[in-house]
Order: sequence, then structure tokens, then C-alpha cells
Amino acid sequence: MLLCLRIENFALIDQLELEFGAGLNVLTGETGAGKSIILDAIDAALGGKVSSRVIRTGTSRAMVEATFTSNAPLAAWLTEQEIDLLDENSVVISREITVTASNIRSRSRVNGVLVNRQIMGGMRDRLVEITAQGQTVQVGQSAQVRDWLDLYGGDSLMQQRHKVATSFSTYQQAHLALEKRRTSERERLQQLDLLAYQVQELGAANLSEPNELEQLGQERERLNHVVDLQQMSYKVYQALYQNDHETPAAGDLLGDSEAILNDMVEYDTQLQHLLELVRDAQAAVMEVGRQINAYGDGLEADPQRLEEVEERIQELKQICRKYGPTLTEAIAYYQRIQGELAQLNDSEQSIEKLEQQEKACFEKLTQATNQLTQLRSKAAANLESRLIAELKPLAMEKVKFLVEILPAAPTAMGADKITFTFSSNPGEPLQPLTEIASGGEMSRFLLALKACFSQVDAAGTMVFDEIDVGVSGRVAQAIAEKLHQLSQRNQVLCVTHQPLVAAMADRHFRVDKQTINQGKGKKANNVNADEQRTVVRVTTLDNLTTRREELAQLAGGKSASDAIAFAESLLLQAANHRRGEHT
Repeated sequence: MLLCLRIENFALIDQLELEFGAGLNVLTGETGAGKSIILDAIDAALGGKVSSRVIRTGTSRAMVEATFTSNAPLAAWLTEQEIDLLDENSVVISREITVTASNIRSRSRVNGVLVNRQIMGGMRDRLVEITAQGQTVQVGQSAQVRDWLDLYGGDSLMQQRHKVATSFSTYQQAHLALEKRRTSERERLQQLDLLAYQVQELGAANLSEPNELEQLGQERERLNHVVDLQQMSYKVYQALYQNDHETPAAGDLLGDSEAILNDMVEYDTQLQHLLELVRDAQAAVMEVGRQINAYGDGLEADPQRLEEVEERIQELKQICRKYGPTLTEAIAYYQRIQGELAQLNDSEQSIEKLEQQEKACFEKLTQATNQLTQLRSKAAANLESRLIAELKPLAMEKVKFLVEILPAAPTAMGADKITFTFSSNPGEPLQPLTEIASGGEMSRFLLALKACFSQVDAAGTMVFDEIDVGVSGRVAQAIAEKLHQLSQRNQVLCVTHQPLVAAMADRHFRVDKQTINQGKGKKANNVNADEQRTVVRVTTLDNLTTRREELAQLAGGKSASDAIAFAESLLLQAANHRRGEHT
């Protein structure tokens, strides 16, 4: 419940402090007196949108502070937000709005703790519900109507809606994964063709030895110089083993050296190791001679093999240019793309798996949305009967109302398109409420709707802004009684022009504008301090005389005897109505 509202420099309000009570609190006054400014201040305190126009001219700072009583659920929520409770079990919400030459800033606090917009939204939902005739637009919005129905459906419906949101998120992820995979299918096929060609080309090249190119280069040199190698090997053979020329061969010289050293050892055994070295050298020279001779004899020109080597070298160089630059790197690339190709070939199975996952997620989502639709249909049937019952006392005895639930594409909120359909005249078909309801009918519908909601989830404070505009006396009386009925379960704040509604109030405030002289002073923000200023003032009508005069003013525009008599009859009627409710 809203206990106190303190306002500074907000629109036409310089300073104002109001204390509200339980039951029905009514604000009356002439058109343009500033009644809605007070409701705007409550909205601003609870995080509503503001602009620089809400700051009183000549000032740069506005402040709104609202004090509410707390309750167990609110206290638990505040504890979760790490906000301490006050000793008097109340919650103080304040918002400071400042304006500079370039922008507007605001800070919100709860019990002195600076809070963000998200927390303020949570506070608003738990404290106040504002209803105005301008909500006609919301009644025509399927999303808003859906939220109202779900709220009316209670915890079980909201829990199922949460399950739908979870299932939809899971389905969406599976769907996006599949779409991404399908989108990349063309690229996959192109990559598959490329890798398949490369694997085939590299496989045909029979790559296995990283040094093959060097080995082939050596073989090509040998084949290109067979004759030279034969000639040189014969020369080496002659020099080492057998020489037909006058110059002796190395083997012969070593043989002569061995014979001489052999004779020398007979006289000096210390030369024995030299003799052994010469013998080893002679044996090595003889072996080299024999091998070089065999090598030269084995050399043979092979043009076909040379051509094969040349072709192989060119093939490997081409491979290196495309996949290298070295043969080692080309072999490593070949091994890598074999794995990539195998993975791409398995991707078709991946698509099938993703399709199966998407289908399973969609089936789960469909099951969840079907259950949600069933709960909504049950809640809709309950709301229809209860709303009609609430509308009948509001001079709408023959009204028909139906919550139309049609299938729609699944979303996180379900798979339903929900419309409030309405017929106020017998024989007329049901049509969307916003298309056929008059302003007075819409006012009564909103009031009845809030009455239904208050029975399942009562807000602490219900605010009605001129919801009785444009209705007749009979309907105004019905609205007054309905507002009083609501005030038995909730605190109700109501801005009204109807004396029938004002007479039912438990606490009555008169709002008017006054012109004051600020006195002499400095000029600030282009406003002379000695100019007259318009301010909003609020008077609490706490005695019978002042209330009677205000009701007479609302009814007749002047305090004539007939208007006073009418006002007295309204107050007596309201008192009798209250006594009748309590008997």
C-alpha cells in the first residue's frame, strides 16, 4: 500500500506531500488542474519514462519519493536483491531527475540503495498497477492480451510457459545449427570436390620418401655422365691396381714398400706397426681397385631410365609447387587432407543427425505448447464467466465475451494468437473488443478485468486514471460501487470527474492550480524570481462540509442549494452502500 508521496519540482508541483490511506483514495479537480501529474509522479518514482519537461521550469532537479508498506513476499524479494528492510517495515522508493544543457539523468534508490532499471521494474510489478482508458491500445495487442490471460491462469500456467520458453530455446538452437549446416552445404561440396581431386593427385604421385627428389637428382646426374664415369673409374683402377704404362700402380708401390719394410723389421721390430699399416693400405687399395673396376664394368647407358627419372623429377617438382614448397611438406599436406576428406564425407551423416535433433526438439516444443494451450483454454473459460459476472453490475447485463485462441507459429510464449472478442448487444456477432467497444464500454471492461485479476493476484495498490470518462450516471454509479468493492481487497487510487465515484471515497483529495508570487530575487534560467508562478496544490477533504462542497462543484459547477442537496444525497447513498456491504 502507498503510504506517502513526496514531490519536489515535478512539472507544476514545487513541493507536495500526500498521505494516502487504505481503501478508495480519490483525486478530483477541474480539467487541467494537475491530477494526472500526481499519477505521473508515482509512475516516475517506479521507473517510468521521463523527459526534461517533468522538471519544473527554473530548476534543474526534480525528486519523487514514494513510501509503501512491505509484506512477506516483497521482503523476501528485497532480501534476494541484497536490499535491507527498514525498521518500520516500509519500503522507500525515490528517484532524482537532473537536467543539464546536453542530457537528462536520473537515479533511483530503494531504501537508500542505488538500483538499476531492472530492479525498479521488479518493484513496480510488486507494488502498483496503473489502469487508464488509454489502455485500449494494449487490449488490441495479442501479446498484451496473452500476458493478461497467463497472469490470470496462475502459477501452473506460468510454469508451463517457462517450460515452453526453454523448449523453444532448445529447438531454436537445433534449428539454427541445422540451417547453418545446410547453408554451408554448397561450400562443403566444393571443398569436397577440391580435396578429392587433390587426394587423388597426391595419391597417384605415390609419395612416400621425403628425400626422393634428391635421390632422383643424383641418379639423373649418374645417367647423364655414364661415359665420363666409366673413363674415370678405369683411370682410378689403373692408378690403384694395374697400370699398363711406365708409371707403377699404387698397389705395386705398396707391395714394394711392404717388401722393404719386411726386411727392415728383421733388424728392428719397432717397425712392425708400420709394416702392418702398409699391408692394410695395400689390402684397401686392392679392394678399391677391384670395386671401382666392377663399378666401371657395371656402368651402362640407359636412355629409357633417364627419361623416367626426368619425368618423375618434373612430376615431383610440380607437386612441390602446388602443395610444398618441399616434398616433406607436400607429404604432410597429403596426410592432413586425407583426414579432412574423410570428415567431409561423414558430414552427410551429420546433417541427418541434426535433422533428427531438430525434429525431436520440435516435437518436444509442440507437446509443451499444446499443454500450454490447454491451460490457457481452461483459464480463458474461467475468465470469460468471471468477467461477464463482473460486467453485469456495470450496466452490461447482456454482454457476451469470448477469449479467442487461434493457432500460431510457435514462439517462446507458445503457439497461440489470443484475442478478446466482445458483443454488447444481443444478436450481434462477437468481434475484437477494440473494434466495437465504445469508450464507456472499454472503461467498464478494463475495470472488470482488473477486478478479475485482483481475485487471483492482488496488487498492493491499484491506480485508475479517469477510467470513468464519458459514462452516464447509472454507469458511473456502477463503476463507483465496483471501485469500492476493489478497495476492500486493495488500496485504490482514482482520478475522477464523477461525483458518484468521488462520494464513495474513503479519502478524498482536491487538486487545483494556484498562482503565487515568488517575490523579488535573481533571474534564473530565463525566469524572473519576482514573476507570478503557477503551482499545483492538493487539499485533503477530511470533513463533511468540504467534501459536500467539492461534490456539489463536480455535480453542478457551483455551490447552489440543489447541487449541495445532490451532494448530500450522494454521500448518504455511499454511506448506506458501505453499511449494506458490512451487514
